[in-house]
Amino acid sequence: MEELFNKLGVKPNNLKLYNTAFSHSSYVNENNLKADYERLEFLGDAVLELISSDYLYNNMNVEEGDMTKIRASYVCENACYQYAYDLGFSKYIKVGHGEEEDGGKYKKVILADIFEAFIGAMYLDQGFIKTKEVISKVIVPYIENPKIIFFSDYKSVLQEYTQTDKRSLKYVLVDEEGPSHDKTFTTVVMIDDITYGKGIGSSKKESEQEAAKDALNRLAIKNDK
Repeated sequence: MEELFNKLGVKPNNLKLYNTAFSHSSYVNENNLKADYERLEFLGDAVLELISSDYLYNNMNVEEGDMTKIRASYVCENACYQYAYDLGFSKYIKVGHGEEEDGGKYKKVILADIFEAFIGAMYLDQGFIKTKEVISKVIVPYIENPKIIFFSDYKSVLQEYTQTDKRSLKYVLVDEEGPSHDKTFTTVVMIDDITYGKGIGSSKKESEQEAAKDALNRLAIKNDK
């Protein structure tokens, strides 16, 4: 990982954190280790949202709703996958033999999750200021390039629609299939307890976005983002 740290200008204090961040559950289970990247991913997701929000607030004179849409475009699964891909994360990811044969080191959902886990590890190891510096170095060039839009945030658009009419909105996970390292999730989205959309994805987040997209198509609502 030395090449990665040099590229980001980071001098790691606790390499164990980063090793955990790059360890998929299939590798951990296969080698009887204690922890995979998932707890660090949870932390990294929150840190990424906070620092992205801080940047947008201080650098863009736009309303709250627009900031939410912009942030969603650059912290979503597609975006995190691209950051991880561009940084060469596949060289460092550790997966089990079966997952490796299935191309696990290059799967979008795994790369995206591990990018967030890496941010979580960096936050614990380097602190907020350094993590903010690194995230800015990685993400801001994408935000400042108007030609790059990773994803239309269908959930935000659907949320705005239901808030206008003061209607209730909820996402319900209805199915979860496959081994722990290669799951498929199915989610339905309900408005006033009526199912409007269904989505399938390799993560809960992706299935929810797909469900929202399906609902928007049924409601004939377009996302301008």
